[in-house]
Amino acid sequence: MKLNKLAGVSSLLLLCSGYAQATTEIEWWHAMGGNLGEKVNEIADKFNASQTEFVVKPVYKGNYTETMTGAVAAFRAKQQPEIVQVFEVGTATMMSAKGAIYPVYELMKDTETPFDSSEYLSSVAGYYTDTDGNMLSMPFNSSTPVLYYNKDLFAKAGVTPPKTWEEMGDVAKKLRENGVTCGFTTGWQSWVQIENFGARHNQPIATADNGFSSTDAKLQINNKPFVKHINQLAEWQKDGTFKYGGRRSDSAPLFYSGECAMYMNSSASYAGIKGNVDGFEFGVSQLPYYESEIKTPQNSIIGGATLWVLQGHDKKDYEGVAEFFKFMSSSDIQADWHQFTGYLPITHAAYEQSKKEGFYDKNPGTDVAITQMTSVEPTPASKGIRLGNFVQIRDVINEELENVWSGDATAQEALDKAVKRSNVLLAKFAKANK
Repeated sequence: MKLNKLAGVSSLLLLCSGYAQATTEIEWWHAMGGNLGEKVNEIADKFNASQTEFVVKPVYKGNYTETMTGAVAAFRAKQQPEIVQVFEVGTATMMSAKGAIYPVYELMKDTETPFDSSEYLSSVAGYYTDTDGNMLSMPFNSSTPVLYYNKDLFAKAGVTPPKTWEEMGDVAKKLRENGVTCGFTTGWQSWVQIENFGARHNQPIATADNGFSSTDAKLQINNKPFVKHINQLAEWQKDGTFKYGGRRSDSAPLFYSGECAMYMNSSASYAGIKGNVDGFEFGVSQLPYYESEIKTPQNSIIGGATLWVLQGHDKKDYEGVAEFFKFMSSSDIQADWHQFTGYLPITHAAYEQSKKEGFYDKNPGTDVAITQMTSVEPTPASKGIRLGNFVQIRDVINEELENVWSGDATAQEALDKAVKRSNVLLAKFAKANK
């Protein structure tokens, strides 16, 4: 009897061993913490349960910068994952990593996996394609900045969300007259108040089509429209119309608490705001624009990240990556991700499914980002930004803007210095990639 039991156990172990050997493991490094990280795990679990050939293992590696830096170090040490999530400002750096990247269009072709880039929103896909329209990385979490506002405070003051920057001063004044101490704050100041400000006003932040047409680009955010805007923010900071709260999303609590009546940040902040706001209703509106600068504003540009495939793995691994990308691009997965997070629906099918399910009717404002991104055709100035060393350039811009908020520099002085310092970084990148 004992022998029979032992034989049964041995057979089971052999079966499990055979299954483990037959299962190909795919490592996915990402920068999604908290609820977003749990959702990433859920997507991987669903894929793993849908078949028995591959197992995707998500690994949280810190914020965007830490994840990208970690992947670069891992590749040099030949310990790289198959998939790494990289934020949009790292696109030029990833494209220049010759021999390290397995372009998605090549991956899908080599593995004979059905793939049609036209299924993705053009404003999303365009950012991550080469000059021939080939998709280099897989879109995943794409967002764009919007304006959130406190509906209760607005009703009390009898105002509506400002469509233009010209209206912002009057709206903030009425809000302050009704007890509000701060008109608006902003997250990710370089992305929202410089990069997207440029796109909305059809003003390139750099030469060479914002770096799309050449690595030999130069920053030009010290031009008149940018200086005018930053100077206006500095003036507004004096009377409480504007309050600076930090470089990333550090200013969110100013909105959650009701101290600031408006908050400009990613459309993907929707879930966080919904989960943290207590005691008032909030709405979503498009980013304001200067009517004196442009009659019809251009589209805003995307943020977020895509999934890059790294070289150095077996053919079977890449078959699994391709299958995972196919699974992840399905309308069910993308619609669910979009509805849960506030990130854009990256495919037309996901958008249509969300609309059909009544998501936008039940959650007013969640379609604002989509309208803002797709209502006009992108121009070279609003297609996106593809500058080398852009992670470091953003740090430079942030440092110089903080000198304005602290009163240590004028808008012109700060932006002149930001351009000078950034152009050194751009020149280094161009030299290294000739």
